[in-house]
Amino acid sequence: MGDLRSALFTSVVLAAVFGLVLGAQARAQNRGVYPLGMSATNSGVTPEPGFSYSNQLLIYSRDKSKGPNGEVLATGSNSVVMDMNTLAWVSKKKILGGAKFSMTATLPVARNSLTSDFTGPVSGGGGFADSYYQPFILGWDKERASVRAVYGFLAPTGSFRAGANNNVGSGYWTHAFSSGQTFYLTKDRKTIASAFQMYEIHTTQEDTRIKPGQTFNLDFSLMRALPFGDKPWLQVGLTGYNQRQTTARRGPGVTPNQEAARYKVNALGFASSVNLPRRINVGFKYFQEFSNRSTFQGHSIQVSAAIKF
Repeated sequence: MGDLRSALFTSVVLAAVFGLVLGAQARAQNRGVYPLGMSATNSGVTPEPGFSYSNQLLIYSRDKSKGPNGEVLATGSNSVVMDMNTLAWVSKKKILGGAKFSMTATLPVARNSLTSDFTGPVSGGGGFADSYYQPFILGWDKERASVRAVYGFLAPTGSFRAGANNNVGSGYWTHAFSSGQTFYLTKDRKTIASAFQMYEIHTTQEDTRIKPGQTFNLDFSLMRALPFGDKPWLQVGLTGYNQRQTTARRGPGVTPNQEAARYKVNALGFASSVNLPRRINVGFKYFQEFSNRSTFQGHSIQVSAAIKF
């Protein structure tokens, strides 16, 4: 039960507000669109058949802007707060070698801000953000491993206007191909290693005609399930993420230096989740970033809750 409940956060709330990570800077591309770390635990596990609802609060806070060699270019505050609502459906029927078929839809509300230590407030905005849909998810659950294959897309439903300082949307569509794997390292299935990979294919941004560079994401964790009361299970362990820009950003006004830049993000942290009575799960994650390149650097906190109907 603990694995399934935790999987709800990591598998059905993927990338809920893709364009928000640095949405205040319409012409800049400092990161990919996936909210890093969301799929670090139980990445390959498919929830039980039926409908589930989850709410997740994500708080990203960054205080440094790093250059291509890791140098600090500026200090200030870049924050993104996301409240994400996701409805997931998992079929009872199995196909293609025992795979469960499922779909999800995520509708987010978010607020972002950017402040410089030298100039004060630079930008900020809030409201309904870019929505994320996963119409095709296949999940295989075996005795010692679980694997998921996913196609999803980001719809630019959040407000966006070139040059505006209150955008909450990305202004472009994103196709996302991802896979998650969970391995049970011991016979009791209580020592759990997970990995998640996503590749983002971005389309051209409206108004600016700029095509962002593509992105590869990696989340990972090593968790241990512990007895907690009579029935609930507590999971605790280490977690982390990486993100790499794989192709150049191109379009009108993009300088050669901007084309050559490739952002890199690294983080380590810890996570926990507990399965409560009445099919409720709550979770917590903390990540501290380090050695970033061509992007902001800081930390993130993720709090989640889900219920199975």
